[in-house]
Amino acid sequence: MPVLTAIAGSRPKRSTARKAPRKPQAAAANRRAAKVPNPVLKLIETTLDAAKAEEIVTIDLTNKTTIADYMVIATGRSQRQLAAMADHLVAKLKSTGSHIPVEGKNQGDWVLVDLGDVIVHLFRPEARAHYNLEKMWAMVMPEPERAAAGA
Repeated sequence: MPVLTAIAGSRPKRSTARKAPRKPQAAAANRRAAKVPNPVLKLIETTLDAAKAEEIVTIDLTNKTTIADYMVIATGRSQRQLAAMADHLVAKLKSTGSHIPVEGKNQGDWVLVDLGDVIVHLFRPEARAHYNLEKMWAMVMPEPERAAAGA
């Protein structure tokens, strides 16, 4: 808050003392609301586990980006396993009735399933090590950069 000086005939000068922000209760409520388990996220994790996915990692993107709330990253051993995991996941989530976009299923190194609030990345081990999404998205952004990113 800038410090204002009084000009003759103007209002009294503003106090330089900072008042307590009025939003900590709302921010705390939002943090608690974000920690409520997402049923779609739980279904994704159990489906990938049943499909023998390895190293399943869930990253909370709530304060990092607006593209999604969560990112799930998992590893499969072959192109065939990645395609089967993606098909199995889409079949489980098809109950919503909407189209679920799947990218990269034919290439087989990296399959992306976009579920709106949750983005699922299925990798072969070499591609997962190369792109290292966990490191990129798990970092904590300083406040000025977070504000510039629109979070």
